[in-house]
Amino acid sequence: MNRPGRDDDPDRLYTLTGGRSKPDSDSFDLVTLVVSECDPTQGMQSEHVAILDMCRAPTAVVEIAAELRIPVGIATILLSDLLHAGKITVRHPSNGPAYLDAPWNSVPDSTTLEKVLVGLRNL
Repeated sequence: MNRPGRDDDPDRLYTLTGGRSKPDSDSFDLVTLVVSECDPTQGMQSEHVAILDMCRAPTAVVEIAAELRIPVGIATILLSDLLHAGKITVRHPSNGPAYLDAPWNSVPDSTTLEKVLVGLRNL
């Protein structure tokens, strides 16, 4: 069985991230919402272009990874690049805006977790 993202050529994923295995920012988790702050520009990496197009409306990190068919860890590295460049803003649903130096490791409220669980069960 061939699974998108998991069975991709490791060289492709290495190239996408420039060899990095971790994002430069701790601003992302699965439910962090991402919003584009600008249009794509000429010469941008195709995945960055796809993210900016996709995030015209708030979009969760997990949705971005699924749409691009890449692992979430790779998606967070690409998103970190865009965040540092000022091309996106991010916010956690329960914590408001996230900035480059803001911690993300606070626990979401139980209502948010219940909504996520119900949504996953409905899939």
